[in-house]
Amino acid sequence: MRIAAMAAGAVGGYFGARLAAAGHDVFFIARGAHRDAIVKNGLKIESVHGDMHLAKPNVTDDPAEVGPVDIVLFAVKLWDTESAAEAARPLLGPDSRLITVQNGIDSVDRLSAVLGADRVVGGAAYIATVMASPGVIRHTSQFAILRIGRADKKPDAKLSAFVDAGKAAKLDINLSADIQRELWQKFIFLTAMAGSTASLRSTIGPIIADPELREFFHALMEEAFAVGKAKGVALDHAYIDERMNFLVNKIEPGMRASMAHDLERGNRLELDWLAGKVRALGREFGIPTPASDTVYTVLKLHRMGTH
Repeated sequence: MRIAAMAAGAVGGYFGARLAAAGHDVFFIARGAHRDAIVKNGLKIESVHGDMHLAKPNVTDDPAEVGPVDIVLFAVKLWDTESAAEAARPLLGPDSRLITVQNGIDSVDRLSAVLGADRVVGGAAYIATVMASPGVIRHTSQFAILRIGRADKKPDAKLSAFVDAGKAAKLDINLSADIQRELWQKFIFLTAMAGSTASLRSTIGPIIADPELREFFHALMEEAFAVGKAKGVALDHAYIDERMNFLVNKIEPGMRASMAHDLERGNRLELDWLAGKVRALGREFGIPTPASDTVYTVLKLHRMGTH
C-alpha cells in the first residue's frame, strides 16, 4: 500500500517505520531538524521489541511531492489540525482514507469539516514513544496498539486492507466496532495520565504508590467519564475499574504521558484539548470538574511552551 505518515513524529513515525520495514511504500512527512536528520542518517527506531533503522526512507516536508496515497496516518499535534488537514489535501485521492491517531476527542469532527466525513477515520493509538533526538524515535512500552473505525460503522474495504497489511507487518491493529466509545475510553485514561504526570512532574510509579495521588488520577478519569456520559457516549463504568486495576498492577512505573515530555522540553502542550476539554464540557453540562480544573490551573502558564 501507499501510506503517508503525517507527521513522522513519535507516533506516526513509529507505525510508519514498521509498515515501511514490511515492504509498504511509506512516505514520511517531517519538518526542520527532524526531516534533515532523516535525510542524512535515515530513521532510527529504538524499541523494546527490537531496534530498526530505515537507511533511505522517503521523506519530505511537502505532501504535494508525494501525491495521492491509500492511507494517511495523521498524527499532528492538536493545535495544527486544521492547517495540517489543508496541507494534506494532495495526499488524498477519491478513494483515500485519512486515519487520525491524534490525542483528544474531537479530531474526527474537526478534520471532517475540512476534508469531508467520508474519508476521515477515527483511530486510537496506545503506545509510549518519544522523540529521543531528530531522526530517532524511542518506543518504551510493551504495547503498540492501533484501533481504527468509521464513525458511521459502515464496512470499508480500504480500511480492511490496511488492517490486513498492518497485521502482516506484525502490528497489533484491528477495526473497532464502536470507534466513538474507543476514542472516549482512550481520552478518559489519557487525560488522567497526561494531567497527573505533567502537573505532578513525575513518572506514573510514584503517583500510583501514593494513595492521595492515586485518587487524584482516579478523579481525573471519573470527570472525563461523566462528561462523556453526558454527551451520550455508550460508556460502561467497569472501564474505570479495569483501568485502575491496570494502573496498580500492570503499568510500567517509568511511563509518562507525551504532555509531560513536552512540558519538560518547553514545548507547547495539548492541555486545552485534554484537561481543558473536560473543563469546557463540564461547564456545558453543569458537571463539576475540580481535578481537571487543578491540572489546567497548574499548567496554564506553560501551555504555549517556551520556544
